[in-house]
Parts: sequence; C-alpha cells; structure tokens
Amino acid sequence: MTLSSSRLVATVLFILLFPGGAAGQKFSETALPGECFRGFAGAFVLYDMNADAYAEYHPAACKARLTPASTFKIPNSLIGLETGVIRDEHFVIPWDSVARSFPSWNRDHDLSSAIANSVVWYYQELARRVGEKRMREAVAAIGYGNGDISGGIDHFWLGSTLKISAEEQVGFLRRLYSGDLPFSTRSMEIVKKILILEKNDSLTLRGKTGCATQEDGTVVGWFVGYVEKGKNVYFFASNITSNNAQRDGDIIFNARKEVALAVLRKLGIL
Repeated sequence: MTLSSSRLVATVLFILLFPGGAAGQKFSETALPGECFRGFAGAFVLYDMNADAYAEYHPAACKARLTPASTFKIPNSLIGLETGVIRDEHFVIPWDSVARSFPSWNRDHDLSSAIANSVVWYYQELARRVGEKRMREAVAAIGYGNGDISGGIDHFWLGSTLKISAEEQVGFLRRLYSGDLPFSTRSMEIVKKILILEKNDSLTLRGKTGCATQEDGTVVGWFVGYVEKGKNVYFFASNITSNNAQRDGDIIFNARKEVALAVLRKLGIL
C-alpha cells in the first residue's frame, strides 16, 4: 500500500467513525453502517499503524471488559510455549475420548490444529499443565485485562473471572506484533504463524474468534486480529453481545466473525 492510499484509509475511517473529524467529538453510531452489527449491541476498535490513529464504534462498549472466551487461546499458546509445557506448534495432546458437540474436537490435536479448530479441551489441558502459579504470573506480566484467573485454572477465561475490553485486546495484539511481550521471539513467531487465517499477494489476515456466556447471562462473540496490507498493519477487536443467550447464542456464535469482516470490507481494508 502506498503512503497516499494509507492516508486515504485513515481519512475514510475518520469520516465513517468520527463524522466531525476530531476524535474527541461525540461519536455518532449511525456513522458506521449499522447492518454490519445485525441489530446486536457491539464494539469495534481499529488501530491504523501508519496513521498512528484509533477509530472506534460505540466507544463506551470498547472500554467494557468482557470474557475473552477463546480469544484467550492467543496468550494461552504463548504461555504454554514459553513455559516449555509444549515444544512447538506440532505438540500433540491426545484426545481423552470424551465425545463433544463439535466433531472436529474429537481426535488428537496439536497446537496448530487446536487453535484452528478452537479446541477448548486442548487449551484446558494446556492450562492445567502450566498450573495456577505460572499462569497467574504470566497473565499479570502481560497486563491482560483484569488479570483475574481465580475462576479455575481450566475455566477462568470461559465466561468466568477473566475479563478484557476491545481496547485492551488491540493493545495486546499490537505488542504481539511488535515483539513487545515478555516472551521469546520464537514463541511469538510460532503464535503469529498459527493465527494466519488468510494469506495472498495483497494481505495477510491473522485472527481468533471467541464466544461464551458470562455469569450474568450475557453472551459474547469476539473476533480479534490484525491485517498486514502493503506496508501498513490494521489491528482490530470486535464483539457483539446479547443478554438473551438462549435466543441469540447460536446467532452470535455464527455472526461474530462476519460482523468484523463486514466492517473491515466497508473500510476497504479487506
């Protein structure tokens, strides 16, 4: 991407998200095409690296901490690698033979396939092997959300005590990209590799979904990641929520990624 096209995207962002042009002005929700969020409450944070600028949809929601659900597989992978619990992306944890609702989970998995298929049991076992002490220290060291892992070593990120905001998700991803986390370069490069969802001549998309119902009954669907395009990088974190998990849980599970992709397409990033 040329410098002029990067500036164009930045200009479009502020026209769409901050109609008056100044980030400090009151935000108008109608500025971003509402159909992207399919009628759900939601948040979207975008950081344009070259412009060194943020844009947000529903800024108050962007600051609200929610369960990270399976987006925590990103730091969980880093922690597993750094502690030596797993050697690399090819490290296999055997299936425990318990049949689960997703057929793709019901087999042995390595780190690469476990993150691609969002295999909860693999990461629960990984967390148990890391242990509460090392996990607490690592989560504190990276400043991840509220840092609260008291909800159980194999459950704290699944609608339990750990919470993180969309703004904090973007901050964490920026540090991963720049290598500014307290992990080895090797660990971070492995995780960057296994997060690739799409790669072609024009861009690379890395990301991770997540979905869970919180203890207060709110169902949360996430998609977080970043797009490398030309000489620029766009970091994003998107969530949609509903206080009626029974009615909307499946819808949010299926829509969480597409909502974020729709926004990125509207902005010309994808």
